[in-house]
This record gives sequence, C-alpha cells and structure tokens, in this order.
Amino acid sequence: MRTGRFRTAVVAAAAALFTIAGATSAAAAPGPSHQDAVFQPAAETPVTALVTKLSHSEAAARFRAAGITWSSSGNCSNRYNSTCTSFDQINLTTVQGAETLKRATGCAMNITGGTETGHASGTYSHWNGYKLDYSLYSCLGNYIRNTFAYIGGNKWRSGSGNIYYLESNHWDVTYYNCGGC
Repeated sequence: MRTGRFRTAVVAAAAALFTIAGATSAAAAPGPSHQDAVFQPAAETPVTALVTKLSHSEAAARFRAAGITWSSSGNCSNRYNSTCTSFDQINLTTVQGAETLKRATGCAMNITGGTETGHASGTYSHWNGYKLDYSLYSCLGNYIRNTFAYIGGNKWRSGSGNIYYLESNHWDVTYYNCGGC
C-alpha cells in the first residue's frame, strides 16, 4: 500500500517538474543560438542554470586577493574595446575556477583575456563569462599538461570538466564550473 502511494507521488512530482521545465524552456527561449563545439546538448534536453555575474571591480578584487594578475595591450578594462581586458559580466564560477587553479598550481598567473569583445562567439564564450586567457608560463603549462587529461588538438580536460586549450600565445580556458572550489 505504501509503495503504491509513494510511486504515485513520485510520478506526479516528475510530471509536474516536466511540465514546469517545458514551460520555462519554451518561455525563456529567445530563438536560435550558437553552441560551443565542446558541449552541445540535444535539442530536447532542458538546460537551465542560474549564473551569478560579477562586475569588473568585484572580479578584480578577488583576483588581486588570490595573487592573480592581469594585463591588456590597451592598458584598459572597457568590455567594448578588444584591446582591453575586462571582467565585467564574468561568471562567479569562472573567477572561482581561476582561484582554484592558482591554489592548486602555486604558479604565477596573468590573465590577458576576459569578457571583452573580440573573441569567438558561442554559449561558452569569453563574452558570456565562461572563459579566461592566461599568459604562457612554464609552471602553469607544466601543471596543465602533467595533471589534466589530454583530449587532442592541444586541449586538456580537468577532472571537473573544464577545458584548457593551448593556443599559439596563451592558454584559453573554458570554465564550466569552479573546478572543485
């Protein structure tokens, strides 16, 4: 008797959740969007997440406290100028991911790219707050190559799923999460 009522309650709750998720997804869908090549959920997969965004000054304070430096070719932080390095609208989990990497490596880390315009577009992009670029330092590069799983094409994946891509003159890191913060 109890099992039947429990099963009925679970089925009812699942149906309600499905209905709510479907309505939320349909209402929130702004139209077609570009997906990052690293992760593209199936069209029927309801993907919803709350993302906490930080201002440039909030992120800069956290990076400063963690001992992470940043620089820009334009010596500026304007998000709408591609020669600047901006943290405006960066995801909190991206900042936490950088802090986690700094603690784990103990290496010098200098950010050369944040949320400013001029990077490739996509869901998991710099502009949307998921990526940071780092200067090439041997300590950081050795840590990434020796700790994370090589997945081909100059890319390594951390245990938490974040992707570290060695470009010609910097590390481009996609933070899907805070890296175990």
